Amino acid sequence: MLKAKKEKLPTPEVDFDSAPEMSRYLKEPEAMYVGAPGKHGYLRMGFELDKWGKSIMRDLERRAPLIVQQELYFDEEMPEMPCVYILSSGGPNVDGDRYRQDITVKKDAYAWVSTGAATKLAQMKYNYSGLKQNIILEDNAYLEFIPEPVIPCKHTRFISDTRLVVAETATVFYSEIFMGGRKYYKDGELFEYDVLSVCSHGERPDGTQLFREKFIIDPTIENPRNLGVMGSFDVFANVIVMTPPEMAEKIYEKTEVYLDRENKLAAGITRLPNNAGLLFKVLGMEPGPVKKIVRSFCSQVRLTVKGKPVPEEFPWR
Repeated sequence: MLKAKKEKLPTPEVDFDSAPEMSRYLKEPEAMYVGAPGKHGYLRMGFELDKWGKSIMRDLERRAPLIVQQELYFDEEMPEMPCVYILSSGGPNVDGDRYRQDITVKKDAYAWVSTGAATKLAQMKYNYSGLKQNIILEDNAYLEFIPEPVIPCKHTRFISDTRLVVAETATVFYSEIFMGGRKYYKDGELFEYDVLSVCSHGERPDGTQLFREKFIIDPTIENPRNLGVMGSFDVFANVIVMTPPEMAEKIYEKTEVYLDRENKLAAGITRLPNNAGLLFKVLGMEPGPVKKIVRSFCSQVRLTVKGKPVPEEFPWR
């Protein structure tokens, strides 16, 4: 019996031209136009349980320059969990790049997603680079999304919007790490980008809005070195954990917050509104120590929710 051919859905557009912070950067690039082939990447991944109860990547659609290969099972503490790296064949993000990533974790399934390397944002002369993400978790689903850091070069313009649609019984660990720039390039290139705009918002599957966080860093308006922004720190990590309230309270109580002046590290935690979960932030000077703190916090979340820790990071990571 022949199976019906699956209809390929059109790729949703990625457009931030109406964002006020991007209004200065709408000129068409002279080399390749906005969203040209190879500049409009799209990725759709779907995880679910197979008939034996194993979590697998059942659904995958990708468009250059975004690449995803077969899921791996290398987590020593959770060998049953599929692990996926998002790769890019196009090098750094450049003028006019538009990307969209849709990740769905079905009921009772679980997954770990990261990137193969840091996301580099190249110098831009005309336009900007934009990223839209939709992350959807059904009942009792579990996802760890831990990409490598974002590195903005001089005169970078970058904007992102991440929508987290999470069932009340599901748990998502969503992290972002932002470098101040290419710290050791020539004489240093910290906070010399044009604008960095990052928005994350959470909701329930029925559309109930839970929270929205957006920060815009424009060094021409306010110096990131000011007290209350980055101060003397160079690296910033932002972590969102959406999880049931009882899990959130256990994680909150076990999480240490501190300001380590000697090693120049700081970590803080707060509760998200509407019993949505937790917001965890880290400041540091180098990506390595900040990544280690984020990974340790993820281990605490996994211990609470799944009863298993996160293993030690691979030495080459």
